[in-house]
Amino acid sequence: MSHKRTHSPAAANGGASDLKRSRFDPVSLGLPPEFQLTDYTRLKGCSCKLPQPKLLALLQEVSTSPGQEDVGMDCSIVPVHHKNEKGEALFLVSTTDFFFPSVADPFLQGQIGAANVLSDLYSMGIADCDTMLMLLAASTDMDEHERLVTTREIMKGFAERAQLATTSVTGGQTVMNPWPLIGGVAMAVVSEAEMVRPAGLLRAGDVLVLTKPLGCQIAMNLKQWLMRPSPLYEEAIEGRIAREDIEELYNKATDSMRRLNRAGARLMLKHGAHGATDVTGFGILGHANNFGAAQAVGESPRSLCLVLERLPMLKTAVVASRLMKDKYRLFEGYSAETSGGLLVALPNLAVAEAFQKELHDVDGGCPAWIVGHVEERAATAPDGVYARLKDGYEIVEV
Repeated sequence: MSHKRTHSPAAANGGASDLKRSRFDPVSLGLPPEFQLTDYTRLKGCSCKLPQPKLLALLQEVSTSPGQEDVGMDCSIVPVHHKNEKGEALFLVSTTDFFFPSVADPFLQGQIGAANVLSDLYSMGIADCDTMLMLLAASTDMDEHERLVTTREIMKGFAERAQLATTSVTGGQTVMNPWPLIGGVAMAVVSEAEMVRPAGLLRAGDVLVLTKPLGCQIAMNLKQWLMRPSPLYEEAIEGRIAREDIEELYNKATDSMRRLNRAGARLMLKHGAHGATDVTGFGILGHANNFGAAQAVGESPRSLCLVLERLPMLKTAVVASRLMKDKYRLFEGYSAETSGGLLVALPNLAVAEAFQKELHDVDGGCPAWIVGHVEERAATAPDGVYARLKDGYEIVEV
């Protein structure tokens, strides 16, 4: 029996026939039938991030101002000592990211790892990555055969997504570690006109669009609990959500996580986006707050607030979150996402709707949602608060 690898757009979005069953067969790779990559870590995906308040405090201690010169956003932007053929200044835009496994299948984990690294470039409207480096830790807790197989499959998945993004992996580092790690570095050299900086362009009245649904952290946990039930699963979920519905949720979530944000990056430039951020470990509200805070520093500071009016969430994740009394803070906007969507600020509603429609047409029918707007920040707003959920905001079940 061969281990299927589905790379076509249709397969990547999940066919109806396989959404309700497990896609990963460890035996086909020569692994034990009970093998799960997530058994080798306690923190999964982007939920392994250092908590946002602690990170910001540490940055300030080392004299780094989050948001200043784009520090604290998604990429490093550095001028280089060369110009293009038009005589325009060029910039090296680079990003690095890595995390622990969030899924059982090592090949899929490699795909998600690469998509997550590339997403930071895409959040700046940079659709073409010049090169990638791979950062990988092989688990010392596995036996030699398991370590060889999983490392090979993670590398194959990472390289496959890089190829899909029309870039290549030209180096990196591989080490041994008790918990596996996957991530990398993505770099591009661009002119000012070829990128959308995350700070300085937002205006009151901008419309916010989100390109992937929320709920991946809950989807990953529920899937793991099918094989390794937790007390929370047994108390709140078991017997209330069907196994087939959990498999469907997981497959939809992983299809979303491995999907590149590249089409959204292209359309950001085309539709005149005022900026964007990708949504990962701090949750949509955490990243929206970073995005808003970045507007308050630099050459043209603006005191703005991002207001989230509706949030698209994977349907079964909504059901599970209610049963678990929102343990993972999905309804508060802080549930961690891994390789989440782009939160894009566009000049007005008409432009946002055009962006939505074109993204659907060019990205395999994947939807995007208008989720809110940008407004002037109230003088009475608490310190450090640059984004908020609207009271009674709408949940769009996906």
